[in-house]
Amino acid sequence: MNYKTGKGNISLVALLGVWSVSALTSLPGLAVSPILANLTHIFTHATDLDIQMLTSLPSLMIIPFVLLSGWFTEHVGYMRLLYWGLWLFLLSGLLYLFCRSMKELILVSALLGVGAGIIIPLSTSLISRLFIGEYRTRQFGYASAITNITLVIATATVGYLADIQWRLPFVVYLLPIFSILLMPAVSRAIKNIDTVAVPDKTISVSSYINYMPLLRYMLYYFLITYLIVAVNVNLPFLMSEYGHDSGSSGLIISLFFLAMMLPGFFLNSIVHFMKKRITAYSLLMIGLGLLIIYLYRSLPLISLGCIISGVGYGIAQPYIYDRTSSVASPNKVSFAMALVMVMNYVAILVAPFLMDLFQKWLNQPSERFPFAFNTLVSFAVFFVLLVYGVKREYK
Repeated sequence: MNYKTGKGNISLVALLGVWSVSALTSLPGLAVSPILANLTHIFTHATDLDIQMLTSLPSLMIIPFVLLSGWFTEHVGYMRLLYWGLWLFLLSGLLYLFCRSMKELILVSALLGVGAGIIIPLSTSLISRLFIGEYRTRQFGYASAITNITLVIATATVGYLADIQWRLPFVVYLLPIFSILLMPAVSRAIKNIDTVAVPDKTISVSSYINYMPLLRYMLYYFLITYLIVAVNVNLPFLMSEYGHDSGSSGLIISLFFLAMMLPGFFLNSIVHFMKKRITAYSLLMIGLGLLIIYLYRSLPLISLGCIISGVGYGIAQPYIYDRTSSVASPNKVSFAMALVMVMNYVAILVAPFLMDLFQKWLNQPSERFPFAFNTLVSFAVFFVLLVYGVKREYK
């Protein structure tokens, strides 16, 4: 069975290979969270710094290697670099199963970050390499949906496995084996597409990156990720303040990730409906969701707020990836995509520190403050985009 790409056709096996790489991008750091309490008892000499390094090191390693990955594709070769990233990711998963000390776990976490950092920009530029036009937009939507589905399923799975044995959650890091097995089909698809490809009229044959729209994408992606981190980081504390238990918090955050997934299946229709206002309206949805969470204490309304914010982010994220593909020549897409995607991880790392800074500066210690503050930021930027940005919406 073959599927159209706008440039030609690819097989189902190759398409599954593309999707499998997208699924991996949600996994780094996932296996550690449910076993942190166990690790403090297993490795009794572990310090707070050790725990912090174990949880944050993958993201810290991802940031530089996302950028290096985009640069290396021009010198090493796309598929070779993708294989390196997949094998490093898989190797880290195997090594986790044999770690006997906290230091070994930290070192393997660094290796995982390197592998993930290589894969992450290639997962999106792989779509840009194979698809154009509406086919590309649709695939970015599917990739975003698959990433969030994987996150929800893997989160539930590692929580279950952690109750059985503390090493078992690391099994999720063995999933790259499926991608590696599917890569020959992806490689053949790229060769076939390059042979019979229809030129993408939106991209010049020269080597270039249009940095002005790229900078806007980077700033916008940083902003929406920063805003949405409040749900992941601050919602459990807010719900505890409201008197809700941790189980309810976990359920609502799962709904949030599911809401992020849904727009991916209908991205083309959403883009056609919202047209050039898509970035503004996505930001408005994020702000409305955060406002509902701030105003109401009941579980149904907090859930509604998370769903609205999740849908807004789920629209904006793949759309930004799709538009980034149009600001660079084919040999520069990986680097352009790396610059955009690194903003996601920078925002995740700095958001808690920025929010703590704003709380201290404004003397607002309440757990509700992050939602109120991020709502105001969302609405302010929404009006700027609506008034000044619509006519030149990231051309």
